[in-house]
Amino acid sequence: MDKRSGVKNFLKSYGMDYETIDMEQSCRTFMEEMERGLEGQNSSLKMLPTYITMDGEIPLEEPVIVMDAGGTNFRMAVIRFNKDKKPVMEDYRLYPMPGTRGEIPKEQFFTTIAGYIEPLLNKSRKIGFCFSYPAEMLPNKDGRLLQLSKEVRVRDLIGEVIGENLLKTAKIMGCNIGDKKIVLLNDTVATLLGGRAAYPDRVFESYIGFILGTGTNTCYTEKNCNIKKAPDLLCRDGCTIVNIESGGYDKIPQGLIDKEFDNETANPGAYKFEKMVAGKYLGGLLLKVIKKAAEDGLFSSEFTRRINSAVNIDTKHINEFLYYPYSENVLSKCCSEEEDYLTLFYIIDAVMERAAKLAAINLSSIILKTGKGKNPCKPVCITAEGTTFYKFKMFKSKLEYYIKIFLNDNKQAYCEFVKAENATLVGAAIAALMS
Repeated sequence: MDKRSGVKNFLKSYGMDYETIDMEQSCRTFMEEMERGLEGQNSSLKMLPTYITMDGEIPLEEPVIVMDAGGTNFRMAVIRFNKDKKPVMEDYRLYPMPGTRGEIPKEQFFTTIAGYIEPLLNKSRKIGFCFSYPAEMLPNKDGRLLQLSKEVRVRDLIGEVIGENLLKTAKIMGCNIGDKKIVLLNDTVATLLGGRAAYPDRVFESYIGFILGTGTNTCYTEKNCNIKKAPDLLCRDGCTIVNIESGGYDKIPQGLIDKEFDNETANPGAYKFEKMVAGKYLGGLLLKVIKKAAEDGLFSSEFTRRINSAVNIDTKHINEFLYYPYSENVLSKCCSEEEDYLTLFYIIDAVMERAAKLAAINLSSIILKTGKGKNPCKPVCITAEGTTFYKFKMFKSKLEYYIKIFLNDNKQAYCEFVKAENATLVGAAIAALMS
């Protein structure tokens, strides 16, 4: 038996073979979970309405203050759109994200950000805040924090309304708040809006925001009449952007090694989908798969000895091996003969193939549910962000392959991946300007 067939049989025995995933059935199940989330029923997809729409034109030459709270950095600037509908960024500033250098109380979190923004407060009455953490969005377009992640630690912040508390804190500190209004949105929603701004003259039938980097998430525009969990929207015409929180999807069957890996993470049983596709987890998952393959005799005895002593292998090391298999990276050093290199490549390739197929199911389900993109001249615009999507070797081409054979060829639905510069800051500006 050749090495590739051996790897395929190995993965199949542990329930991790990508070929056994039925895209038709998987999309149907994903869409059913979307429906339950929209109706307010129990669902692993939160389907959070943002109360942000795509209706209307972006106001030109009006400045807006924008902020982006990420996992490491806190960015801010002033943005306006010129007469050519292009974003112009000024007063760009970069600070540490509060709570990344040890736990802080919520009061310090808000006073730190208020101090960051104080020099720009006279630039505009409108503030767009890209806040990359799960939040329950409110009809006034503020948000109540549901969960912190990305190693940001702030005591007693969960449950707090972010924009309201920030403005209150700034006022207490002596800042001139006046009638300022903050619109809160997450990075996926901001990415979607940033894609719209990047191609103002293109004709797209609908829009999707897609993040695949350290984590993963998607958002899209949904008809208000379908968002049954939000009475404030049901009676309105038009569409609203819905944050799916797709990393939490749990209806994709896990293999035996997936389950073992899941049980060793900080949040067992949660974010199952994210743990099968996103950069934060792929390195750890693949290390576990490789060690299991070594245990089952797929590698040489020398490789097995070396890999079992390797404890610090992450997604970056996996990608380095794919680009430079014969270099001095940590995985290459484990290989003692040519067949080790081949087996290692086939294992990584197969697990990444599965990740791409799962991402295609996520995106295809959204497009099929909305019924958009039937006219190839007016495709669905997917604004994509994230290092796993753009930098992991072969991932993007694998994803596009499944989109073509399933969505284009089988379902006659069309989409286009686009990239937008400074998408989160630009998207935050659009959300604030159009509110």
